Amino acid sequence: MSNELYDIGIGARVKHPTMGVGVVYAIDPRTVHVFFREHGEQPIARSFEGLVTIAPGPDNVGEEAVLDVDAVKDALREVLEEMALPDRPVDLARRYEGGSLEMHPRDPALKSRSLPIEEFFHKIVMIRDRFRVLEQKINAHDKLSEADKVELQQYITRCYGTLTTFNVLFEEKEDHFVGQRGE
Repeated sequence: MSNELYDIGIGARVKHPTMGVGVVYAIDPRTVHVFFREHGEQPIARSFEGLVTIAPGPDNVGEEAVLDVDAVKDALREVLEEMALPDRPVDLARRYEGGSLEMHPRDPALKSRSLPIEEFFHKIVMIRDRFRVLEQKINAHDKLSEADKVELQQYITRCYGTLTTFNVLFEEKEDHFVGQRGE
């Protein structure tokens, strides 16, 4: 017998093996609809055994679920805050570990500056993660039109493209910035 998702409510936080953590926003007889930070709105069959409930929804499980929009917004906000941190550590390419970034002004009379490359890399990772959260906030925004969302997404994609220069710092290719060409 399959482990079908009948004991889940709207607002529940769930974890999918490939899509990560999400929030249940709708339920029908055969499907649980989940919003994932990286993947947006996704329908999941109730018979799918890989979806794990992290935090239950409201107490009305098993009854006709009443959509409490504020509770769903709070749960979604909590997931987005959690997901602002990377799912796994983002590693600096080994060849740069312990290195420094040297900045020399054009005027040799002025002082040069050295910055540990780990500090610089941390700031690059923070920019990338904040862009990802911004993307999800844009996608989930209820007052933006689809055209506005697409336009804002295009700006973010161009920013990612500009930041591809820093991909050399990442150990894993999957952590790289990807611009329009890479999509």
